[in-house]
Amino acid sequence: MRESGDPARPAVVLIHGYPDSKLIWEPVAAELARRLHVIAYDCRGAGASSAPRGTAAYDFERLGDDLGAVVEAAGSGKPVHLVGHDWGGLQGWEFATAHRFRGRLASFTAIAGPSLDQVVLGGEQLLRRGRLLPWLARLRRSWYIGVLLAPGGPELSWRVLPSGDRWRAQLRRDGASLDGAWPASTVADEGVRGARLYRRNMPRRSLRPRRDAIAHVPVQVIIPTRDRYIPPSYYDLAERFAPFGLRRLEVDGGHWLPRTHPLEVAGWIEKFVEGVERGF
Repeated sequence: MRESGDPARPAVVLIHGYPDSKLIWEPVAAELARRLHVIAYDCRGAGASSAPRGTAAYDFERLGDDLGAVVEAAGSGKPVHLVGHDWGGLQGWEFATAHRFRGRLASFTAIAGPSLDQVVLGGEQLLRRGRLLPWLARLRRSWYIGVLLAPGGPELSWRVLPSGDRWRAQLRRDGASLDGAWPASTVADEGVRGARLYRRNMPRRSLRPRRDAIAHVPVQVIIPTRDRYIPPSYYDLAERFAPFGLRRLEVDGGHWLPRTHPLEVAGWIEKFVEGVERGF
């Protein structure tokens, strides 16, 4: 866990995605720390965190245990503002709609991270309406999930086919700002371990989406319109599941907004946090 900024200020907890570590947040955290208390931590299997072997250890419930420990360690006793990118966003939707975190969170910002429940329910809605082509188009954008779920898929993807250099080249093509620390030299191992997030949670939630997963805090969704992995339609049901307010921002950018637009991302987070703290 890494803290920065003034502990007396409102706390923002940053959750990274796949196959990342908390290092992806460095440029955003440095800007936020000027006016807020910032906490970033490594999720299971990434960075300095532990890496349990079994997929059960990567269940949303266990990930929630980790967030609870981080919030307690932050020590202010006040609700925190949660921010998640990619898989951090999927986790954030889970926590922002879970009873166990009611009163412990003040707001939630999802960056390139839709609700898994809403994605599944939106797909069901398309099929009921006979809109097979849009459903297939959504499925095509998420082709990589099938690879990560397939036996040996993560190992083939990360240790056999692409090298760390190829991954870095891909990030550069997407406009991401790389440095000596991010992405880490261990990204291939983290890619293999992090696939357990998909294996544990996606099949289960795809079969049994939560139809009552209502956010108990104000929500902000930041949607990169050129995201090659997640189409904007994945957020179509967000307003229905955010009754305490939804702020939707569509941004001309790719998936890695914390590294392509760090100053803007920090500004959007800060503005939203300030609004929630003032009661809008």
